[in-house]
Order: sequence, then structure tokens, then C-alpha cells
Amino acid sequence: MADYETIVFFDLETTGLDTASCHITQLSAVCEENEFNVYTLPRRPIEPRASELTGFTVYRGRLYLCGTLVRTVSLVRALKSFINFLSDFRGPVLLAAHNAKRFDALILSRLLRRFSLWQRFQQVVSGFVDTLMLSRNLYPRLGIKYSQGSLVDYFLEEYYDAHNALEDAKMLQKLFNFWEPDSWDVADVTFPTEEF
Repeated sequence: MADYETIVFFDLETTGLDTASCHITQLSAVCEENEFNVYTLPRRPIEPRASELTGFTVYRGRLYLCGTLVRTVSLVRALKSFINFLSDFRGPVLLAAHNAKRFDALILSRLLRRFSLWQRFQQVVSGFVDTLMLSRNLYPRLGIKYSQGSLVDYFLEEYYDAHNALEDAKMLQKLFNFWEPDSWDVADVTFPTEEF
């Protein structure tokens, strides 16, 4: 990376869009060649629109992705494993997500607090980078939607499995590297964990 802290790109797939109550179905992250990916069985129903977008369904207490059974871990185990993954990097690290400030960071911080893992998380992560805001700052007059899929299509001219958290995280890292933002650009869209 450039002259800023280690950035880990992450994404969540969830049961819906309500940041105050939705549950995680998939949590993924990448940093360079290192990957993290877990599935969790949500404790609330997956909204029809979320299921349509992500392909996740629950049947008889099991999680399926596009009709294929996936191995799940408990949410608390997923969160602990995520912190352990982040601990392997020279830190503290920054976590980057597309729309982090208004979605991913809110959900992650709520659930980490629920399981009394927030302080442990803060020892490893110093803040969140919002790549949606970064894209708008770097390219204010693109004339396209600033969704990650639209940006990938515009800049990288690639098709990928959007709404799969691991593929989203990988593609976000690729997009970020293509943009080559400097440390000032990144600092403008970085929010300390204390804000969440």
C-alpha cells in the first residue's frame, strides 16, 4: 500500500438494510493476498429483497447460498475470528468498505458491542475508510451511480459476483489500488472507531 496504515477491505451480507436490527449472513475481508470469509446463521428472517440480491436463504435452520448448503459458525465465533485475522497485520489497521460510515461500520460496531468485543476490536482497528465517499471525492462528475458495481464496470471493465461479500471485498481492493489515492484522500474519508 502507500504511505498510510494497513488497509483491510471488508464487506458484510446481511438479512436486510436496517442497521439497527439486521444480522450478518456473510463477513469477508481481504488484504493483499490474505482472505477471510465466514458465514453465520442469522437469528432473524432474511428479508425477501436481501435474499433476492444475495442468494441467501434459511431452510430448516440451515443457511443456503443459491440453493447450496454452506457451513456456518456462530456470530460470536465469526467476530472473534475476524479480530484474530485483523491482528495478523501490522496495526492498528483501517477497515475499508463501500458505504462504511452509513452501513457496514454501524452494523459491525453494534454486534461487536453486543458480544463485549468492541474494546478488543479497537485495539486492532483504528478506524473505517468509506470508499463510497472516496469515489465521490476523487471523481465528483462521473455521470454514473457511485455503487461499487457501477464503479467496477466503469474503471475496471469487469463483471463479478456482486453481493457476495468475499468477491465484493476483493473487487473493492482492486478498485482502490486502481485509483491510487494518496494519504490525504484516505484521511478525508477515514472515521475513528470512537465515532461508532
